[in-house]
Amino acid sequence: MTDDRSEDKSFENETQVTSMVRIPLSEYEALRNQGKMITDSDLISVIDKLEELVRVLRRRIVRKDYWLK
Repeated sequence: MTDDRSEDKSFENETQVTSMVRIPLSEYEALRNQGKMITDSDLISVIDKLEELVRVLRRRIVRKDYWLK
């Protein structure tokens, strides 16, 4: 009697193949720095709206401790 998963087991090692690519260090640094930047236009628009909201809220803040001195 054969194992029903015997064919599946024969392909297990094929998914673990790793490949490496060599790139110059300067290109690597540029790619690494690019990953830290926000480039999604939808997210940028949300951040702009948040900034606008914070600006409006700051205008409405009344700090009591400034007036007590």
